[in-house]
Amino acid sequence: MHIDIISVVPGLLEGPFSHSILKRAEEKGIATVRVHNLRDYATGKQKQVDDYAFGGGAGMVLMAAPIAACIEALKQERDYDEILYMTPDGAPFSQPMANALSLKKNIMILCGHYKGVDERIRTQYITREISIGDYVLSGGELAAAVVADALIRLLPGVLNDETSALTDSFQDGLLAPPVYTRPAVWNGEAVPEVLLSGHTEHIANWRFEASVRRTQERRPDLYRKFEEGDENSTR
Repeated sequence: MHIDIISVVPGLLEGPFSHSILKRAEEKGIATVRVHNLRDYATGKQKQVDDYAFGGGAGMVLMAAPIAACIEALKQERDYDEILYMTPDGAPFSQPMANALSLKKNIMILCGHYKGVDERIRTQYITREISIGDYVLSGGELAAAVVADALIRLLPGVLNDETSALTDSFQDGLLAPPVYTRPAVWNGEAVPEVLLSGHTEHIANWRFEASVRRTQERRPDLYRKFEEGDENSTR
């Protein structure tokens, strides 16, 4: 997978891709992430990338011309399966969306900033708009890092145990069950006996039931969706 990220403050993305799983993915040649400074595509002495909004109001808007110049330059290098725009009014990012996007080969991500980007960029270039939550960040850089991380960790060969991603929260519509490690008793609290039994089927049943309980308690909204899906599958 190749991911290009367009940002007006690329320094915000220096850290996330230089460590841990994302770094190993690049070292293995499984995924490549490149961050592009939008100002490199601006014209004029000041390298201006933002301007006031027509109609007035507070805040600046990223201009269409430098963004289009950057996108067009990148499109000369490869064909993109998706051009994403990180924005609070996009579709909520989810595990199923991450699963689908992880099957793509080339992805471009545009990071919004200030009051966003000129709407004509959205209508003419963007294929999918994504939000990571109902709140506003200073820009789309951190959101872009979240999306890139969620996709790359799903690629075959990135995780040491490829089944790990399949047992994450949300993969089956439920939260993950509690997990324990040594010692078996810590601070007076013991690990559930079934997890020490070595009985694969009993352990799987316990984990599923624990996932259901945890989802019901902590995310009743998810639990309702899980119940509805379970009912539909048995009809």
